[in-house]
Parts: sequence; C-alpha cells; structure tokens
Amino acid sequence: MPSPDSVEVNPLAQEPVHYFFIGTAGSGKTQLTRAYKRFLDERGLDTTLVNLDPGATNLPYAPEVDIRDWVSLEQVMAEYGLGPNGAQVAAADMVAVKLPEIEEVLEEFDPDVFLFDTPGQLELFVFRHASTRIVERLGGEQPLLAYLFDPILSLTPTGFVSLLMLGASTHLRFQAPMVNILSKSDILKSEDLAKIEEWAEEPERLMSALDEEVAEGAQKVLSIELLRALDSMGIYRRLVPASANEVRGLEDLYTAAQLVYTGGEDLSPD
Repeated sequence: MPSPDSVEVNPLAQEPVHYFFIGTAGSGKTQLTRAYKRFLDERGLDTTLVNLDPGATNLPYAPEVDIRDWVSLEQVMAEYGLGPNGAQVAAADMVAVKLPEIEEVLEEFDPDVFLFDTPGQLELFVFRHASTRIVERLGGEQPLLAYLFDPILSLTPTGFVSLLMLGASTHLRFQAPMVNILSKSDILKSEDLAKIEEWAEEPERLMSALDEEVAEGAQKVLSIELLRALDSMGIYRRLVPASANEVRGLEDLYTAAQLVYTGGEDLSPD
C-alpha cells in the first residue's frame, strides 16, 4: 500500500466530495471525522468540516460550519418542553427548514472536500425524512456515505449482521455510494480483527459462524435467511479497518472515494 504521503489531489475531480460520517452512538464518528480532516489538511487538500449534530457538546474540533448556529438541542428542549430524544426529532425537522440558509453558507466555501459529522444517534438521522433532504441538498454532486461499524458490536456474528442490516437501511435511505469502515480498529486483538475482515469478505464464513452462535429454532432460521438476503442484495463490500488514534485506514477511505468519483468504479464487489 502506498505511504500516506503519496495522497495527491486528482485533477479529474471537478466537484468536492461530500463525506457523511454515519454510525451508531459511540462508534467514533466525531473522532474519525477530526482525524480525517487532519489527514487531508496535511496532504494539501482544502477541507470544510460541518457539524450536523444540534446536540453536540465539547467537540474536539472547530467546525467551519456548525448546525448549532441555526438549531440548538438545548434551546429546543427549553422552548418546547421536550426530552432529549423528542428534541432530537424536532431539531432534525427544524434543520430541514433551515436548509436554504445553510446552503447559502456552504456556497461561500470552495474546498476539495466537505466533511459532515452527523448526529450521534443513527436512527434519528437515517430514518428521518428530513435527513434524506439534508443529504440530497447538502451532498452536492459527489456524496459519499462513510458508514462506521462499531468494533465491539462487530465481534459476534449476530452483532455483525445487525450492523450490516443498518448499513443496508442507510444505503437504501440515501441512495448514495457508501464505504464500510471498521472504526476504532486499534482496540481489537489481531485475531478478532482478522475474523471480522473475513466475515466482511466471505459471506460463507459469516454464515458458518452465525450457524454456530444461534440456537436452533425460529431465531436461527430468521438470522440465516436475513444474511442470505443481504448477500443477494450485494450489501457486502470491503470493510476498511480505521483508527483515529493510530491514523490508520484514512488513505483507504480517500482511495475509495477516488475510485467512485474519478475511477468510475462501484464500491460493491460485483
């Protein structure tokens, strides 16, 4: 694999790539977004980082554009007497209303790459109609979904299949190219990392592991059939191990975007 310093701006890219970092709570979206921005900045690419989480606190970076300038979770909770979850739902709809204003601000930037750090709770972003509009309106001509697999959930066959299903739902909702990323891979033992990579690349190995984990009965049949359905849908893609702490996998993420938008290749294996 080329060294990280070999990353260059592809002259064929006419429009900036718009990365949306998406994953379950605690999967490491914010840290990976920050690390990726630093990675690209150090290699001479101009980046604009956008925080899309109205409830974010203590961000480890200073975003160029911050959704909290328009919609703040604390303000929504106070004004409408809502709890955190209800306020997140209301805030997502409010953000959609503010999209024309946000677009105007983004048009003031002309980077090589936009990075969008999405809300911490995947379901409140992926399954809201407002979020579909956000990706459509803010994703430009070259949107890319960076979908994070939580390393702990990925350790068991059922957990891995669950993340595959969430990834399939994410892809179905937004209809944009997607890269699967195993985040925080540095916390995994080498044998566990190898096992997860095998599951991602060889469905039959995951099928066998799932067969051993799930007891006989309706749950076993359902799990196996779900996995077969995901396989037939072409959900399997290469899983990129990444680590914000060790700056690992970031060049692979960059390369994946280049393949989609300047190499004319699909991320799916078929």
